[in-house]
Amino acid sequence: MKITWLGHSGFRIEIGDQILLVDPWLNGNPVFPDGRHDEALSGATAILLSHGHGDHASNCRVIASEQKIPIACIHELSEVLGGDGVETLGFGKGGTIALGNVKVSMVNACHSSSIDFGDDGPGVAGSEAGFMIRGEGHTIYFSGDTDVMADMGWFGEYYAPDIGILCCGGHYTMDQKAAAWAAKRFFDFKVVIPCHYKTFPILAQDAKTLIEELPDVDVKVMEVMETVEI
Repeated sequence: MKITWLGHSGFRIEIGDQILLVDPWLNGNPVFPDGRHDEALSGATAILLSHGHGDHASNCRVIASEQKIPIACIHELSEVLGGDGVETLGFGKGGTIALGNVKVSMVNACHSSSIDFGDDGPGVAGSEAGFMIRGEGHTIYFSGDTDVMADMGWFGEYYAPDIGILCCGGHYTMDQKAAAWAAKRFFDFKVVIPCHYKTFPILAQDAKTLIEELPDVDVKVMEVMETVEI
């Protein structure tokens, strides 16, 4: 398995027979390097979209159309984004879809969701979500944008993810102290990858607190377009 950070909450995950783009915000992302779009998107098989905010969703229709790949997301958002040559796979929290030999289950998150980009103003986008991505004997919990939730308790017991990709920038989502507390309280992660931080000045600019709070976990602090192999 290979995981590449695309900056902010975006990831390229090569798992099983799939190359998944999770919340791939490239154009307009202040930390994504110019000239590396083709590298980020090459061979992609599907997009996983956690919610409708522009710093997650605003590039998805263009990417899906150009790459000829589907967008998998919550039903209402799939209705908004689909059509005009864009294929969507709408499903709901508790639902599981198969992408090749990879299983993706949608789980709850605690944030908000709306279409806040484009020319039509705010629009309905269903609700926010996270994902459990299962393949190659691993389960990845992609938290999406969220606060700590009691739901994480049953996530940890039922799905038993060994890899956590956790938002931790604060202000809009849980901060690093809260993310670390949730990781210790609800999960048994072997690897944690921080995201949704250091994109803007209002967010945490390093992962020092997360590392300090999780001394027994392999916290992988990645640079944009860096790849780790697990």
